[in-house]
Amino acid sequence: MPEMTFQVRWPDGAAQHCYSPSLVMHDYLRVGADYTVAEFVDRTGRALAEASDRVRAKYGFACTSAAATAEQIAHAAARYPAAAVVRVVAMDPAPVPS
Repeated sequence: MPEMTFQVRWPDGAAQHCYSPSLVMHDYLRVGADYTVAEFVDRTGRALAEASDRVRAKYGFACTSAAATAEQIAHAAARYPAAAVVRVVAMDPAPVPS
């Protein structure tokens, strides 16, 4: 199963590198896009749950790394107002152009 990383910049300029066990993040986030903290937490939470479900379907168990990433994002997000802006600065591998 292909995995990926993505990097975000929080409202105070802090960078966070995140992991996903699936390329599904491309369905939820775009490089260069800004999201409110609330929307970012929602999008990444749904994407990481879907990624974990894909791992479960393939290997028979949930992905603890996806759960850990969602927890790290939620923990970081708690420092900011829900309406503050998060920017997605990189995704690796990059999405394949359609």
